[in-house]
Amino acid sequence: METTPGFARRGWILSGLLMIALVGCGDGRPKRVAVSGQVLIDGQPLTCGDTRLIPNGMRPATGKIGPDGRFVLGTYNREDGCVPGSHKVIVVALEILDGSFHKWHAPKKYARPTTSGLTAEIIGPTDSLTIELTWDGQPGPLVERFVGEDE
Repeated sequence: METTPGFARRGWILSGLLMIALVGCGDGRPKRVAVSGQVLIDGQPLTCGDTRLIPNGMRPATGKIGPDGRFVLGTYNREDGCVPGSHKVIVVALEILDGSFHKWHAPKKYARPTTSGLTAEIIGPTDSLTIELTWDGQPGPLVERFVGEDE
């Protein structure tokens, strides 16, 4: 059976559309939007640590805090954004000094979603998410002795 040029062309087009349908246009993961911002403690940039936005039932987005307090969030890959919605927020700014001591550059309460009291509503891309922390009049940073299970 002979084919006509039009029939062959339609076959290639249909094959291409089928491939697009099978592969899909996205990565199969939840929609993410670009989110970056700054962490401040008592009005000044926090100079180290990590921030994490935790949506309910989905993978958290994490960002390393730079020396200027700025961060860029990533959920599956570095800096691939954050899922839109309501999030609990944590900030962990802990420096290990040696085997016995560590230094908290922000209060420990911000390191746990149950005690941080921080939330963020992500409705679209933003480069100006500000996370504000406070020492609440307490002296900081705090150096404390690490007590392991053996002690």
